[in-house]
Amino acid sequence: MPRSRINGNFIDKTSSIVANILLRIIPTTSGEKEAFTYYRDGMSAQSEGNYAEALQNYYEATRPEIDPYDRSYILYNIGLIHTSNGEHTKALEYYFRALERNPFLPQAFNNMAVICHYRGEQAIRQGDSEIAEAWSDQAAEYWKQAIALTPGNYIEAHNWLKITRRFE
Repeated sequence: MPRSRINGNFIDKTSSIVANILLRIIPTTSGEKEAFTYYRDGMSAQSEGNYAEALQNYYEATRPEIDPYDRSYILYNIGLIHTSNGEHTKALEYYFRALERNPFLPQAFNNMAVICHYRGEQAIRQGDSEIAEAWSDQAAEYWKQAIALTPGNYIEAHNWLKITRRFE
């Protein structure tokens, strides 16, 4: 049974009913409907912390989804799960893939910056200042891109850029 039919609370059930009605009345292909159903089920599983199930749904959603914008959000969510699981290399790969399809995802740039900053901090703890500097420089570049897309957001990143003299 699809996850969208087993959600327990009123809001989830209502959202599922509305989504199903919209899928019936809005002209979409069967592939688009299938992709949306998998995406919706993936989001539901992800919000409940069922990452394996969410990944499975997201991977299934990528199969029929051809719209680059919609596909970018699927890939972004796959990146989020890999980030949560500590699989940073995989996460970066999926964020890159999302940005290839939609270069206006500031949250992907931010998450990439956070991973790079974390790796820079790890390098500092390991005593490798050259590697730490390279990771920090990369984090700065990603944060600059995120801030350029959404000025006023990512205030902590903006402050870090100023403090570390990486903001131009």
